[in-house]
Amino acid sequence: MKHYDSIVVGSGISGLTLANLLALNGQKVLIIEKSNRIGGSMSRFVKEGIPFDTGFHFTGAFLQNGILHDMLSVLGIENKIEPVILSDEEGQVYVFENDNKKYYMPNGVLHFIKKLKETFPGEEEGIDYFFNLGKKIYEETISLDLLRITEAPHALDEDYISLQEVLDERIKSGHLKGILSTLCMCYGVKPSEVSVANHFRVAYGMYDSVVRIKKGGGAFAGAFKDTLLNLGVDIKTKCTIDEFLDIEDNIVKKFVLSTGEELSCNQCIFTIHPKAIIESLPKENLTKAFLARVSDFEPASGFFSMFGTIENDDKDFTPSIVSILPSDDVNTLLEPSNDGCSALVLMTSYEDIDNKRVRILTAMEPSFGEDVSQWLDSSVGNRPKAYYEYKEKKEQQIKERIFQYNPAYRDSFKVLCAASILTYRDYLNSYECTAYGIKQKMGQFNVFGKLPLRNLYACGQSSVLPGVVGAMMSSFIVARSIVGRDDYTNFIKTRLRR
Repeated sequence: MKHYDSIVVGSGISGLTLANLLALNGQKVLIIEKSNRIGGSMSRFVKEGIPFDTGFHFTGAFLQNGILHDMLSVLGIENKIEPVILSDEEGQVYVFENDNKKYYMPNGVLHFIKKLKETFPGEEEGIDYFFNLGKKIYEETISLDLLRITEAPHALDEDYISLQEVLDERIKSGHLKGILSTLCMCYGVKPSEVSVANHFRVAYGMYDSVVRIKKGGGAFAGAFKDTLLNLGVDIKTKCTIDEFLDIEDNIVKKFVLSTGEELSCNQCIFTIHPKAIIESLPKENLTKAFLARVSDFEPASGFFSMFGTIENDDKDFTPSIVSILPSDDVNTLLEPSNDGCSALVLMTSYEDIDNKRVRILTAMEPSFGEDVSQWLDSSVGNRPKAYYEYKEKKEQQIKERIFQYNPAYRDSFKVLCAASILTYRDYLNSYECTAYGIKQKMGQFNVFGKLPLRNLYACGQSSVLPGVVGAMMSSFIVARSIVGRDDYTNFIKTRLRR
């Protein structure tokens, strides 16, 4: 029976990060992945020779000594991830359809603040309070500083105050509230439900600098794959753990894979959705309280997406993120029961293919399980006619809104494909069709670290924070427990050369 130091279940960004960290610390590691390739939502797909991103589109915190840059530096892949800076002047656009207002915002938090004050006179004090609070939260969150990540974390007062409370107390303009809370769509939780602390932990780096990545999520997946192979990490795709055997004193001694192979390890770490973890574990070893806590988790939003190209030779075309909002009430726009028009995010970018520059447009509209509830039992290639009618209607609605925003796109936007949240579920194994795992609500106790079976751990974007940075951060924290605090501290300092 083959033995590993660590088995990592799931090869999304969290699983890849953890496997890399453990291997760099001398461990023999195995990655087990349910799909036929590694990368999870960082993977890309190709349509008519053009690559598109599935779950990763832009990020923040990429500045020198920012948390993402530091994590990539420790992992040794920072030179393989090339940022593409959005336009300094018009990289972020906010469109309010209800009164036909457009706001063009620059990149960089200081420029962003300056433009907000110019655009919303009389709101200067509230704007300063909002961003000073964000900076304070970001700096006081220990896990956002890799040199302090081995210290014990502590809650902040702002962990018990919602984002909406802060906005209502300090900001008067509805449009300004809408602009400041639009980034809630980057983690799929309403402003009234998320703590202002968690909002800034996710979003402050994006207020500071929004970047796309050359070759998108595929750059991460490719860089990790090369590094892991060089480190001797074993990878098994189209594979799951089917049984946990020889459990003594709540420690699993033997793991049986879906291939029939039996393995042993010192610890097994799950980087998948907490409800998927529960489905894997033997119920007799789990308490009713633990099962109830996990069953109460609510899903964050997913997306209905359209992918296409801009065919004209528009010299003004520039990488940008456009948030099209039917109103400035982001709570309603992220409400599953909302039967009105939803938010729509347009992302434009370039891909260089065979010495030709291709203009990419990706449109994403928040979507929930309720939208496709009647087809949840269907699968790819086996969907009923009504599902395709739903998709076609949704595509037409989204295209009309795109053309309203930019009439020039009517004759130049070529749609190559569309994806519902069921598409994401079936191709990326996104549990409950979500893009961001569980909804990270105030006062919620997430599944993170050691599980009831003592040599099993949990991490991932449902554990600490959603998104790329949150998922990777959770792996850095769990690796601390496995490697040991002192050795891990020295490892981090050495890799960062500080």
